[in-house]
Amino acid sequence: MKRTIMLMALGLGFLCSTTSCSKKEEEKEEKVKFLVTSPLQKDTTITKDYVAQIHSIQHIELRALEKGYLQKIFVDEGQQVKQGQVMFQIMPLLYQAELKKAEAEAKFVSIEYQNTKKLADGNVVSPNELALSQAKLEKARAEVALAQTHLGFTTIKAPFSGIMDHFQARLGSLVDEGDLLTTLSDNSKMWVYYNVPEAEYLAYKAHVQADAKPQVKLRMADNEVFEYPGVVQTIEADFNNETGNIAFRATFPNPKGLLRNGETGSVLMTVPLKNALIVPQKATFEVLEKKFMYVVDGKNRVHQREVTVASEMPDLYIISAGLKADDKILLEGIRKVKDGDKISFEYQEPKSVIAHLKVYSE
Repeated sequence: MKRTIMLMALGLGFLCSTTSCSKKEEEKEEKVKFLVTSPLQKDTTITKDYVAQIHSIQHIELRALEKGYLQKIFVDEGQQVKQGQVMFQIMPLLYQAELKKAEAEAKFVSIEYQNTKKLADGNVVSPNELALSQAKLEKARAEVALAQTHLGFTTIKAPFSGIMDHFQARLGSLVDEGDLLTTLSDNSKMWVYYNVPEAEYLAYKAHVQADAKPQVKLRMADNEVFEYPGVVQTIEADFNNETGNIAFRATFPNPKGLLRNGETGSVLMTVPLKNALIVPQKATFEVLEKKFMYVVDGKNRVHQREVTVASEMPDLYIISAGLKADDKILLEGIRKVKDGDKISFEYQEPKSVIAHLKVYSE
């Protein structure tokens, strides 16, 4: 009996000590203070990137203007050619013969006209006969000009300075009128097209003067930024109703010829944001590729809330949805709490928080 009483006493003592320890731990946990802040609301600018297509300022197809055999090729694929340089020669024999025929006919009609004119001056023939003879002469001269034009079409020259593409016809090929021979690109400057959403277009127009040409940068496919900045020169007239975007065109100098027609990249453009909500990245966490934050309510309880990130900067996020300017957000210890926990916290002004982040302390 005594042994039983002693065991019960020991058990009660152990239970009391355990309960006491538990209470002390709870008190200790309650004494832990978490750091809480709010979003910083201010006007700012961000650098956004837009998928872009790169085009030469001039990129044309060179086609045969006459039918015949490709007799000579004076250039090579990938070669830099100058304006007016001869590139292709289509066999001109037929057109040379036609020109000689037209010239002979024009010479005959010219002699006939001179004889008729002498007769008209002597009142031997009527003025109408002279006018008819003059019309025949003008027609013959027009035939000569037409034959010269056709002959000229057999020699194909570069309409501007640029770079040759690969050949679509080889030496000796029979080409028909309109057949593609090659393409020619003027890469001295490049036109870069990219699409901007409607909201960002409106912000752009609100902050950019009508005659201003803001500078933009180009990130190439190898993730390097092109060394020469470009300028936004034009915006298309209409929005795409399916995507809600409008096309911008920026012009980039290309003195070293690095950029080529058909390349892709990303345009980096500075976009103004009014009353943007800025939060430290460390105040967020990710669940299934979605961003969340802990928001503290009026009873000091934390609640998990999904937010939408509009843009990312070093150490900072700009939030476009899910958060209000007066919300209190948990800054540190987000791994130590769960939804609904009551916490004790210390509030720190958002300006002070952001001032001590790495991006602002450099």
